[in-house]
Order: sequence, then C-alpha cells, then structure tokens
Amino acid sequence: MPVMHSKGMPLGTSAPPFSLPNIDGSIRSLESFSDAELLVVVFTCNHCPYAIAAEDRLIELQNDYGARGVQVVAINPNDAKNYPADSFEQMKVRAAEKGFNFPYLRDESQDVARAYDAACTPDIFVFDRDRKLLYNGRIDDNWQKPNQVTRHDLRVVLDAALKGKTVDFEHVASMGCSIKWK
Repeated sequence: MPVMHSKGMPLGTSAPPFSLPNIDGSIRSLESFSDAELLVVVFTCNHCPYAIAAEDRLIELQNDYGARGVQVVAINPNDAKNYPADSFEQMKVRAAEKGFNFPYLRDESQDVARAYDAACTPDIFVFDRDRKLLYNGRIDDNWQKPNQVTRHDLRVVLDAALKGKTVDFEHVASMGCSIKWK
C-alpha cells in the first residue's frame, strides 16, 4: 500500500465551503460549525490503516477540546464503487462501532476533497475562528504506537491557537493511504 503525504494548502487560506450529508441524515455545511473557535477538518475513510489508527485519537481530541470550542469534522471522499467499505452505509456502521462523537460526512462527488487539495487519509486541516488555515499536518509523531508518541503536533497547535499564539515548530505533513479518486 503506497504511502501518500498531505500536499498542504498555504497557511491563511480560507476554508473552502461545503454542504455534505452527515451519517445522521442531516446536511452539514461550513456554516453549520460557525460557533466553533477552531474547526478541525479531517479527510478520512473506513479502510485505510492510517485512518483507522487516527480514529481513537480524533474521538479523544473531540472529548478533550469540545468544551473549549474545538469541533472535529470527518469527511470521507473515497470512491465507494471500487472501495465498498467506504460507502455511506458502511460509514454509518463504522461510526456506530467506534462511537464517533463528531460529524462524519460523505463527499460523494469528491469536489470538497479537491477544493481542500486533500491527498491522503487522514489529511488534517485546522481553521481559526475566521476559517483561515492555521495548520495542515499530522496528528502526532507515531501513527502506529500511540503509547510511544513524543510530540502531539495537533494538540500543540490547538493549545496555542486557543491561547491566541502560533507554534514555531516545523509542520510535518500528514501521511496515509491515497484518496481513492474516481
């Protein structure tokens, strides 16, 4: 399985708009999250081992930061015809099994993933209150062994942003399976 790395949008880029179906039957748009101080948009899927490894971390992140105004939003853009595990119905099953505490949206057309220039699963984007890009990078420095993580990049970014500060470390691109384009 070839590993892809996030391409990265330039910092300060405005969040591209979206309007996508959520697994709960609602339609969620960028404006749906206007109350969030920080918006963490994660392009992900059901079958990639990198994306699967990120699930518990994203659930914990939403638990730890939700009350502080951070909202995680997961978006699955993968081609469900060739990857049936990524179908909308299977997204509902996966979210229920894992207990996702954040919206899980379906990007059937793949237009949103293209607008964000997403490349891999997971591909993480953090936007500030004005929905300007603050961060596009990895969750932490050990995707395989959470107990051996030494740098929690995403948490460092969120902590700094919530205090109105910036981070001064090099952003390391997220890596994972390629998005399965149609």
